[in-house]
Amino acid sequence: MNSAWSQAPPGRRTGFVSAYTPGLLFPVSRRPKREEVCVPEPLPFRGCDIWNAYELSWLNPGGRPEVAIAEFRVPCDSECLVESKSFKLYLNSFCQSKFPGRDEVEATLAKDLAGATGSEVSVSLFLPEQFSHQRLSGFGGICLDRLSVRIERYTVQPDFLRAGGEVVEEALYSHLLKSNCPVTGQPDWGSVLFHYVGRQIDREGLLKYVVSFREHQEFHEHCVERMFMDILRRCEPERLTVYARYTRRGGLDINPFRSNWEEAPENVRLARQ
Repeated sequence: MNSAWSQAPPGRRTGFVSAYTPGLLFPVSRRPKREEVCVPEPLPFRGCDIWNAYELSWLNPGGRPEVAIAEFRVPCDSECLVESKSFKLYLNSFCQSKFPGRDEVEATLAKDLAGATGSEVSVSLFLPEQFSHQRLSGFGGICLDRLSVRIERYTVQPDFLRAGGEVVEEALYSHLLKSNCPVTGQPDWGSVLFHYVGRQIDREGLLKYVVSFREHQEFHEHCVERMFMDILRRCEPERLTVYARYTRRGGLDINPFRSNWEEAPENVRLARQ
């Protein structure tokens, strides 16, 4: 575990809390990491963090359990993000609590998350009769993962990034993203899409850059913003989108989207999610 987190609530051993407890949410300011990566103000991107929760349950007024899949959209200009372990514990706390119905659960989630993040958070709950509407898809564009590259460095290397030649528009993606949780040190597995307009980005260098996150410790949201800023500075695209979809841990997946020209996409799962 990262020593900086060892005494923070997410870094401590915790038991299962089954009674609604909004105080379990642990906000993390976005500012320090943005200062580290030199993200300017106003922000050079817009977007959101799309969270999906697959382990949400509560009791109806008669004591019968209800279950739902939840989608949350946290704006990237919110003051704080929420640490994922605390989010899981918070959602677990609904387990033995009674609510009149879905609308009241949605409203409670939205209120608590707004308080934690400092911004309005979109909340949508999908009940079992809607589960069949969930679908899988894939990124469009060119996959980088079969490029023949030699890789020996597994800490973030922006110097791998370069661009040149004519201006193009293309979408490139990789399923080889791995970073590590700064709280637990556990691996975070993901896929990442780059959609840009600008001088053509060297594909081998971009793949090596993605893989260079393999031993890096940072939250999902920070990794995506680091990628956005590194590419913006090194390759100087006219337009840029960076969109990562991470596999779930603890019943949650996190999917940060940052762009200076596109709106946030439909929330469609990838195969590994």
